Amino acid sequence: MQLINTLKLYKEKWWGLPLLLPFVLLPFARYCSTLTWVNDAPVILYFLPLSLITTLLLFYGWAALPGIVLSLVVNYYSLRCKSDLLITVIHFLVPTLLSWGGYRVFATRTAPVSGWYSKAIGQRLFWLVFVNATLFMLFYQFSTFFGLYDQHAQLMGENPFTLLTLVNYQAVLVGCLTGIPLFSLIIRLTRHPRYFYAFISQMRAQCDKRVTKVEAGIWLSLLAGLLLLLLLPLSPESSIFSTSYSLSLLLPLMLWGAMRFGYFLVISVWTPLLILLCHYFYRYFPATPNYDFQLVINSSSYGIFSLVIIFMALTATRQRFVHQRGRRLALVDPLFHLPNLRALSRDLADTPWSILCFMRIPELDLLGRNYGLMLRVYYKQRMAAWLRDVMEPGELAYQLSGHDMVLRLRTESHPERIDRLAQHIKQFRFMWDGMPLQPQVGISYSFVRSPVTHLHLLLGEMSTMADLSLTSNRPESMQDRGANHVQQAVKNKVEMLNQLQNALDNNQFVLMAQPIAGMRGDDYYEVLLRMQSQNGERVLPERFLPVAQEFGLSSRIDLMVLENTLAFMALWREKLPGSRFAVNLTTSSLCRTLFPNEVQGLLARYQIEPWQLIFEITESSSLTNYDQTHQNVQRLRAMGCRIAIDDFGTGYASYARLKNIDADIMKIDGSFIRNLAASSLDYQIVESMCRLARMKKMQIVAEYVENEATAALVRELGIDYLQGFLIGHPQPLETLVANK
Repeated sequence: MQLINTLKLYKEKWWGLPLLLPFVLLPFARYCSTLTWVNDAPVILYFLPLSLITTLLLFYGWAALPGIVLSLVVNYYSLRCKSDLLITVIHFLVPTLLSWGGYRVFATRTAPVSGWYSKAIGQRLFWLVFVNATLFMLFYQFSTFFGLYDQHAQLMGENPFTLLTLVNYQAVLVGCLTGIPLFSLIIRLTRHPRYFYAFISQMRAQCDKRVTKVEAGIWLSLLAGLLLLLLLPLSPESSIFSTSYSLSLLLPLMLWGAMRFGYFLVISVWTPLLILLCHYFYRYFPATPNYDFQLVINSSSYGIFSLVIIFMALTATRQRFVHQRGRRLALVDPLFHLPNLRALSRDLADTPWSILCFMRIPELDLLGRNYGLMLRVYYKQRMAAWLRDVMEPGELAYQLSGHDMVLRLRTESHPERIDRLAQHIKQFRFMWDGMPLQPQVGISYSFVRSPVTHLHLLLGEMSTMADLSLTSNRPESMQDRGANHVQQAVKNKVEMLNQLQNALDNNQFVLMAQPIAGMRGDDYYEVLLRMQSQNGERVLPERFLPVAQEFGLSSRIDLMVLENTLAFMALWREKLPGSRFAVNLTTSSLCRTLFPNEVQGLLARYQIEPWQLIFEITESSSLTNYDQTHQNVQRLRAMGCRIAIDDFGTGYASYARLKNIDADIMKIDGSFIRNLAASSLDYQIVESMCRLARMKKMQIVAEYVENEATAALVRELGIDYLQGFLIGHPQPLETLVANK
């Protein structure tokens, strides 16, 4: 064991693998190279030693030089005299060192692990193939011109400008193009034998997912059959497989493989195939009168085919990876880095039975507004990581919009697992700026069976059940509770949303006006909203406003009511001179930054004075997003509009917040006024509200004044305005003109 560890520790030293590999691989490279003779001159068809030396430099750098030099001396000693041997060593080292150095300087990535499969493919082709082969041939010719080589050792004869020189140059180019990936794989497997499994895995990953074993078998069989027909012709007189164009028969097959099977498999097949084709070229390349011209064409085919096959394989592989990456990104939320709803739908389709566990964290909405969006992001990410401790392999947490998440679990022992999951969630503590936060989590769960065609509807029902879990403080099961009432609630909500959208699109709202009588004769009207349903019924706002608020339509409704009211005032300004109207505002409108600008624009368009407009806001609206609310209230008052606090006394911390809110009118909620004559407690509460309002210099409106006894007590308390059925019922706006 110690010996193995020692070998692993020192195998990368210059006297380790960098010294041994050249002695083993250089004879192999020379054997795989192909040399022939034309007109008593040596011609190279395939040359691998240069690519081997380049690959060794890419892997080991300067540590490979001793092994390269010694292996060159040993392998070429018997073929050269001492002077030729020195020139031969220099001849191999100068081009490879210059090309390797240029590549190291200009390329950002130097790891040759994947051959040409790299983002630096342009730099590799230029420096390691073109520059390398060109310098090698130029150095050889200069050495020959100055007589440094013996004439018998020349590759190109006395005249370098011949067709045979072009053949030699193409052989070196093809050798570098296909040899570097080959030797990169061999060296990598020698250094780390287990890389074989990674290489096979990467090879499978690069294949098209639609490729079957039958298709791969057909391709390999056709390739092997064509190779046999090329190397073993049917007859000497064959006109199909013993021609100058026989090699081109392989190109369609290799392109098929390049497009379907990926780069690693194709290059692993093409390089050995090319070695065999070059070694036995005489089997399919007949001797013709213009043999040297045909040899150039054949040699060019090796290079062009190799370049086309490699580029097609690289392009197809990269396109598949880009497509697969795009599909993966489409299944992951880009901000939360969690699987999204599309991934959930896909995983449910792949699993026969599943348990869906819906998680609702409503307090994330408030925390997100106070601390920013990233709090919500980090909370969900850490919650998903926290849940992995109790989730089994293959189970995932999915991101939903807003403050919701959903888990997909297996069905085995699900009641116990759901309870354990709920307890685990209660133990979760989220730290933000040193503060421990523990928002309440509502949990609902349900069985689902593939295929799930109603996922969105199911999640809506589970969301309602999760809201119920927030009050029951335990996980709620869709099956145990029964989903009928949940489904009916969701159905009613969807129907109301459709009616609401249709009413907005077709202006099917009716504006009502209820008079508010002033003790000093300064009466005004509150504008109330009704929706006209399809059957002619007028729907009260208590039914459709919560749906509008949930689906983000409340601001649009507020602007519609405001604009229609101002248009009515502008149309009948002569019959209703100096009339004042109060318009209710929802939370979403009051918290919008541009709302005061929109009000100012509408007032200018219809030429209405700001003092004629009163905005009623509920105190619960003032609680959320207080800073923006306060700023908008100040801007509206600065324009001349008046602000009334509606339903005072029913919200949270009304008295405390009244100290910080500047308003003109306080509307006491009708729940205190209705029983004023019968309840001394209500009388004392209303009296204290009136004292507080006078201290704030606010006028007071009493709601729900329905009889004379209540009206007398209200007047006794000094309240400024009365509103209720005793004063007048809500009537359509048009009746105000008719009454005048």
